[in-house]
Parts: sequence; structure tokens; C-alpha cells
Amino acid sequence: MISPTKRKLLAKALIFPDSRFLSTIRATSSVKQASTYKYDAPWLDFSSEEELPVVKNFINGQFTTPSPSTSSKTIPLYDPSTNKLLSNVVTCLSSLESAVSSANDAYSSWSNTPVQIRQRFLLEYANFLHGKEVRKEIAYWITLEQGKTTADAMGDVWRGLEVVEASCRVGSEMLGDSMQNLSNGLDTISYRVPLGVCAGIAPFNFPAMIPLWMFPIAIATGNTYVLKPTERAPSASLLLTKYLNDIGLPPGVLNVVNGGKDTVDGMLTHNDVKAVSFVGSNKVGKYIHDMGSRHGKRVQANLGAKNHATVMMEDADRASTIKAIVGAAFGAAGQRCMALSVMILVGDLEESRCWVKELKEEAEKLRVGSGFVDGVDVGPLISKAAKSRAEDIVQQSIDDGATCVLDGRGVTVQGYENGNFLAPTIINLSDESYVDSNSPIGNPAYTEEIFAPVLTVLTVPSLDEAISITNRNAYGNGCAIFTSSG
Repeated sequence: MISPTKRKLLAKALIFPDSRFLSTIRATSSVKQASTYKYDAPWLDFSSEEELPVVKNFINGQFTTPSPSTSSKTIPLYDPSTNKLLSNVVTCLSSLESAVSSANDAYSSWSNTPVQIRQRFLLEYANFLHGKEVRKEIAYWITLEQGKTTADAMGDVWRGLEVVEASCRVGSEMLGDSMQNLSNGLDTISYRVPLGVCAGIAPFNFPAMIPLWMFPIAIATGNTYVLKPTERAPSASLLLTKYLNDIGLPPGVLNVVNGGKDTVDGMLTHNDVKAVSFVGSNKVGKYIHDMGSRHGKRVQANLGAKNHATVMMEDADRASTIKAIVGAAFGAAGQRCMALSVMILVGDLEESRCWVKELKEEAEKLRVGSGFVDGVDVGPLISKAAKSRAEDIVQQSIDDGATCVLDGRGVTVQGYENGNFLAPTIINLSDESYVDSNSPIGNPAYTEEIFAPVLTVLTVPSLDEAISITNRNAYGNGCAIFTSSG
């Protein structure tokens, strides 16, 4: 359990939310590190002769530097606002083996720890994460490595915190069942028991929220955990893990291993890993589901999305609807699974052009730039490759006959000229005529999950046709109808 001294420091950090108190319960940074980052980063190894620090893993309750070997691979980590190199992430299969072994060793004791005690750790963890300075620190690393605005990053942490709070009531979810006299002299009793070592593979777009979807529930139910954060923004996961261990979580219950595909494959094939959670793209998710299932894992994979909003132009409130559409389509630079990708306007074709014109005017008000700059609405895309892919799809859609109402390509942000910026972009597939709801829509702006601030607009004459198009789309996740007649 947490020592009295450390408990006082944690309490002091909550009462006096100042980074000095948080720094006290972490290792002091080197001079080089202190001049580089706003906060201490004990997960960065500056001792190497290399120019850039190496991102450590967190195994058996402590940060460890991956050991170089012939199987090691180095992945550069960039600031997406500048494309400046920040650090190196190393894929090291011996580190994965150590993490799984640590989790496996901790499982026997942790799974037999009473539910109330496991809940108590998470209650204390949730209380600690409520500290505003704590959340600011996590948000800082998200904005630095992922690029989203500080406001979005704070929301990222908050949404994850809500799941930590939900995990605190896990006791009622673990109740079993019983039935007397199922047959003559036969009673039946069932128990819910933990699986063992579980693993999580997290995406880049929510570096705090999605890991917090994963490990709190798993450890609350008695499992131990190995988390592989995104190699593009790992610091939030490492900091979250350290916080929980500072509170007194036993070593080995929660481990973090960095890396790329080799690390993922190691998780999916390891005999001691019993279940895997994944959030990400369709292609990678199918691969993880297939390989994990073949190796006897329970696999849950949350994949791509193409969310549709149907607007009844005759009776929807135009001003509030357009504001909602702009926020849903372009917030977080479109890099979220619930981003609005498609707007279907229902009604007169000429009226739809007026809606699109006002939509463009509202989207043009959004400010593009670094997530650290006050007043910025749209940050950068995660990588040069992501930006290039989105721009290519926009061009392909234009070549296929679409009208680019608002073209965000080529935007330049002063002071951040090398950033991966794409301004809000609107593609209209119905500028000249209605979309035929009886025929497949083949334009790339509609068929691809772009994962960027790009909105595709369709117009159809009736609600039935809008519903038909929405239901026929290969992607799922969410849909909405804007109307005053609901």
C-alpha cells in the first residue's frame, strides 16, 4: 500500500495543484530534459549517446530502458505541429517477454485480492486524476505528441476518467448466478472470474481516453495487464501508469511496452496473454482479430467508422444545426471514430446549396494551428503520411466529379510551416443533381474513412432515401437526424 509520506504528497498535490508537488513524487529530470519539456518525464532515457532520448517501458513497477538487440527496431516520434523529432520508440521483444512475465507473476496474488481492495485503488486513482494540474500535465504530453488542442486534450483525459470512475463499481458486475433444483438433487452455481494476463493495443487519436477504457476495467476485475500505447504518442499512457503505481498498485499488475507491429504480433501469439483489446483502423483490426483468435485469445476490436447526419432542411434550425455539424466534422481535426464524415441534406436541391454556402462560411471561421496556441480550433494531422493520404483522397474525389466547396489543402500556419496541417474541407457530391439512393456511391470521399477534417455532403429528395443510404454504408458507429419534428 501507499506509504504515509507518499500519501501526504499526493494529498498535498490535490489540495495545492502545483506541478512542484507532482514533481516531488517523480524522479528529478536531467538538465537536458528540464530545458526541453515543461514537465519531468522519467520515462525518457537521456543517457544514450544518441541525440534523442529513448522512450522507456514500464515493467514490474518501474521504468526500464529497452535493451538493444538484433531484434530491436527504432521508431522516430515527431511533434506533428512542427515535424521536429522528439524521441525514439524502440520495439524490443525481450521487453515484451519481461512485461508478460511480470503480469503473469502478479496475477495469482492480484486475482485473489478482495474486490473491495481493488476498487479502493481505483477510487483513489480517480480522485487523484480529478486534480486539475494532474490533468493539465497529461494533456500537455497529448498535445505535444498527438497535436490536438489543449482543450481537446483535457477532454481526452476527462472522458477516460469517467471510465475509471465506472470501474469503481465493478463489484456488482462480477456477481454470479445460482439456481436450486435445476434437476433432482442438482443445484447450479456460476462465478465470474478473471481471465489472467490481458493486453491492450491503443491508437494515436485518444492517447489517454482509450487506454483508460482498457486497463482500469481489466484490473478492477482481477486481471493483470500489458498495454501497448501508440508509438506516436506514448507519454500519456506511461504517465497514467506511473500515477497508478505511485498510489500503491502492486508491481506487475499494470505494465506498458512500447513498439510497433512486432510488439503487437508478440502479444497476439504469446501463450500467457488471454485476451486482447484493440481500437483502430479496419485493416489493422481485422488482422488483430484474425491472428489473436487463431492463437486462442478473446479479442475485442473496435474498427473504422463513417458517421452520417441527416438534415431535414424544411424544419431543422439552420443556425444551430450548422454549428453542430461544423463542430462534429472538424473538431479534433476529424481524427476520431465519432467524427461526422457525411451530411445528407433532405429536400430541395437549390435550398441545399444555400445550406452548403452557410456551412462553408462557418467552417472558414475555424482557426488552424498548434494545439498549444490559444484560440486554435483545428490542430495538425498525426503524420505527413496521414496528411498526404487525406489530400490524395480529396483530389481523387474531385477527379471523380465532386465539387470541392472548401479546400483546406495547402494551408500555411505561421511559425509552424512544417506541420501536418489540413484546414476544414467540404466535398459536395450533389452540386448539380441529387444522389441516386438506389445506386452505390463510389466517390472516394464517401467510400473511404479519411480520418481528417473533411466533410462529404449529399442531397436527396426524401427521408426514406437518406435512411437507405445511411443503412447501406459499410461502416457503422453513429448517425443523427436534425429536425424540429422529433
